[in-house]
Amino acid sequence: MEITSSKNNNIKNYIVFFDLDRTITKAISGRALAETAYKKRLMTRLDLVNAVYVSLAHRLKLIDPRKLIDKMLAWVKGIPESTLDELCSEVFKKVLLPSVHPEVKPEIKFHKENNAKVVILSSSLVTICREMSAYLEMDDIICTHLEVINGICTGRTSGPVCFGEEKVVRLREYCERNNIALEKAWYYGDSISDLPALNIVGNPVCINPEMKLLRVARKNGWKIFYWK
Repeated sequence: MEITSSKNNNIKNYIVFFDLDRTITKAISGRALAETAYKKRLMTRLDLVNAVYVSLAHRLKLIDPRKLIDKMLAWVKGIPESTLDELCSEVFKKVLLPSVHPEVKPEIKFHKENNAKVVILSSSLVTICREMSAYLEMDDIICTHLEVINGICTGRTSGPVCFGEEKVVRLREYCERNNIALEKAWYYGDSISDLPALNIVGNPVCINPEMKLLRVARKNGWKIFYWK
């Protein structure tokens, strides 16, 4: 489910999708959320150790990336949704906001002046994406939602995690609903996990790409930006 953060419903010339972690921001929202939760005793030491293990297993390719975020979010089980929302807001203000690349706002302004719809497409949680979208005056968000029953988080996601190939599914559907051809779409990403989305748009852009993505970008002649 996407959430529109702009009341401008005019027909757009094209759509621009931005990843969030390490693309819009230098920081990684999931890591910042876990660290803050641990400091506030919302996450146990065992949860933190497990999160570190899962991250290491991911880097060593010992775990399916599609299962990574599910495992990383297991610690939220039993936490009230309102508490998690407050935690996300704190992380946004204290960690993510100061780490926004200064080049992001001019880039968004450029596209909006050319009548583009600007959207966050990220595996990050909805509260974080909503606040970032409002701060950057973006038009919409496509992200990961958590399952909540009677106001309490279950530790599971509601629907697929917005990561890897799932980003392609969401991106295609969004373009179809807005009658925009994929050839006119842009996607800004930093990681090899963004490759499926970068591959299907007409205008792929790599921001401070990791080495694997850098090699692909150079081979394909994609735009590469190094943001401070």
